[in-house]
Amino acid sequence: MSQIFVGIDWGSRKHQVCVLGNDGARLRDGTVTHGETGLRQLLDWLRQLGGQDLSCIAVAIETPHGAIVDALVEAGAQVYHLNPKQLDRFRDRYNVAGAKDDRLDAFVLATSLRTDLAAYRRVHPEDPRIVELREASRLERHLLEQQHAAACRLVAQLNRFWPQLLELVPGANEPWLWALLRLAPRPQEARRLTRSKLVKLLRDHRIRRFDVDRLMSLLDQLPLSVAAGTVTAATGHMAVLIEQLQLLHRQHRDCTAWITRTLAQLRDKASEPSEQPRQHRDAEILLSMPGVGKLVAATVLSEATHAVATRDYQLIRALSGVAPVTRASGKRRQVLMRRACNPRLRYALHHWSLNSLQRDPASRAGYDVLRERGRSVGHAMRILGDRHLRVLMAMLRHGTTYVPHPPATRCVEDEANQKETRTA
Repeated sequence: MSQIFVGIDWGSRKHQVCVLGNDGARLRDGTVTHGETGLRQLLDWLRQLGGQDLSCIAVAIETPHGAIVDALVEAGAQVYHLNPKQLDRFRDRYNVAGAKDDRLDAFVLATSLRTDLAAYRRVHPEDPRIVELREASRLERHLLEQQHAAACRLVAQLNRFWPQLLELVPGANEPWLWALLRLAPRPQEARRLTRSKLVKLLRDHRIRRFDVDRLMSLLDQLPLSVAAGTVTAATGHMAVLIEQLQLLHRQHRDCTAWITRTLAQLRDKASEPSEQPRQHRDAEILLSMPGVGKLVAATVLSEATHAVATRDYQLIRALSGVAPVTRASGKRRQVLMRRACNPRLRYALHHWSLNSLQRDPASRAGYDVLRERGRSVGHAMRILGDRHLRVLMAMLRHGTTYVPHPPATRCVEDEANQKETRTA
């Protein structure tokens, strides 16, 4: 049992620190700056109180990552993190008026860690490749969102004076369209493009769903009649958007390659001899499941690292939002969709389930049965995702890859644990 409990209220420039003894007495209060000097000062404080061995010191903090967390874990301290909503409830123990400051938060973290250790989650050292994978997967999603936003703005500009182009690419999100608009940003210029140039454009971008005749017929159509200056203003705006879209597309492609390389490194590491027990072949096992691509695998491995490492099915289904929430009081009982979860993990699991409908007959059969029973699309997808997680945890525990089975309705068996009285 730890003899010293430390609460740290994290800040961007300085951190408030409260140190309590095993009996709850305050041993030290103070602040340290966010930097190498401040971190060394904090570690010196802890070594003075606990000796050179920091394993007897437990540290509570809201955020589970960052330089201060890395420094404490590397030094050997036991670091625990807590959800801010839980900290808010612990704070009410000591101040019902709603007052809040850094010193109070640091004290609440330290004393609640001393009395309610079970409410905290331990921060464990992570494989550097997992850290890379998490950063790359989050960056990929961010780039995709930026690209989608810029493409929507490009659609709006084309609708102002040249809407016929959107018949071929409604989302204005394909590189061949951006290249065309750089060659000919106005309808008059596009009509002067030769057939050979258009053929080369489609061939370079591997466009086969329509031919050059279809493209030329659209370019020959008369554009909208608009007020003077509208075309000039719109084309100027489009030039900026196209440059942004091409940059984001290139960055997204590089980020996807980064994810692919990191996953390959994780799979290669599984074959290396090691003296320490490890989570063997996690990436390979996950990628063997139907519907799992490199982006879904990267998100699951990096956002649910502890749950995957410990093979904790209940934890990963709560993190991904497929575990329903029960509210029971007296004669009233409701089972609702879980809102508090990791949004990146929820998004990845949704796409995993969606892809599995196309690649796994068993998943399609189970989904169809659920829909026939009146389950909404979202509810059926959550039941399907719940089954995928249960199968994944079993495969990880046994170290086996996925083996397809004949179509079945196993998803229906999971329905008993997912009977939501209201879905969203």
